[in-house]
Amino acid sequence: MSVKILFKNATVFPITSRPFKGDVLVSNGKVEKVGENIEDPDAEIVDLTGKFLFPGFVDAHSHIGLFEEGVGYYYSDGNEATDPVTPHVKALDGFNPQDPAIERALAGGVTSVMIVPGSANPVGGQGSVIKFRSIIVEECIVKDPAGLKMAFGENPKRVYGERKQTPSTRMGTAGVIRDYFTKVKNYMKKKELAQKEGKEFTETDLKMEVGEMVLRKKIPARMHAHRADDILTAIRIAEEFGFNLVIEHGTEAYKISKVLAEKKIPVVVGPLLTFRTKLELKDLTMETIAKLLKDGVLIALMCDHPVIPLEFATVQAATAMRYGAKEEDLLKILTVNPAKILGLEDRIGSIEPGKDADLVVWSGHPFDMKSVVERVYIDGVEVFRR
Repeated sequence: MSVKILFKNATVFPITSRPFKGDVLVSNGKVEKVGENIEDPDAEIVDLTGKFLFPGFVDAHSHIGLFEEGVGYYYSDGNEATDPVTPHVKALDGFNPQDPAIERALAGGVTSVMIVPGSANPVGGQGSVIKFRSIIVEECIVKDPAGLKMAFGENPKRVYGERKQTPSTRMGTAGVIRDYFTKVKNYMKKKELAQKEGKEFTETDLKMEVGEMVLRKKIPARMHAHRADDILTAIRIAEEFGFNLVIEHGTEAYKISKVLAEKKIPVVVGPLLTFRTKLELKDLTMETIAKLLKDGVLIALMCDHPVIPLEFATVQAATAMRYGAKEEDLLKILTVNPAKILGLEDRIGSIEPGKDADLVVWSGHPFDMKSVVERVYIDGVEVFRR
């Protein structure tokens, strides 16, 4: 039996087209029609007169459910900081879908996130895209694995330098990563040779298997880098080994924005509305968004939850308007842009026929601090009501 919901009389923000006053028809978890004066006698009517209807917001870099609220850093599951190379660990296995922060994230209009391990290790582990639709992890998964988290800069230096262990410098971090991918290439050659000789390959190594996915461009490397020189090192290594990458944080990305635009390298920027807690953040500025967009870099905006709680995603974005960013662009970097970076623009990030019915009912515009989320639907099912 078809399950249909007809949202009537809303101010609809499709994101990929101009806002309008009208209707959205949802059928079996997908958007079926978007327009004016839609009628369907089989649909449940939800009258949204005076309300705003947006797609669910998407955060392409989050630690929600890993660094849980009320647990404390030392009891969290975000960093396997025992070995500089841990590609075989999965954020999904540490994710707690009962983290109380998730309900608050829904109350902020966020429905989809990419969860990633922290940045203790140069090669940190696999990330996954999830939706906040269940307390059963398997029912949350949208894409797994969705990328291999890696890290440059101060974090790996601090974690392993304090132990008098490699890497204690930026040179060491780059060396660890190069060494890993060199071993992956050799592993791939050994596997290919066995196949050519018609032999069974019996030396399966989980660490190498993940690296092979990166080198075969099945998943991108998600590279934590704040300083401009670290970003360029990440790019240099990616080009040496021929894999796809996304820059995470990109605090100084605005200093090399033309390079990023020319090489078509996306950046998940942020958090920007935060305290400069370490040296590599000293040049952090909210103007980063406007500068990167001006030069044509594909960007999304992260909260880096729990650094900025996900419920305040719109607060961070709206603040950027004070620093030259435009409302239309900011709405895209909360929705369709992260969807593109995640390779999920055919499913999430906008209100269009055929896409997932991840819809958020706001009392007013999300950038108006008086506005609140009244209802949230994921795949056409109500998951939050104020």
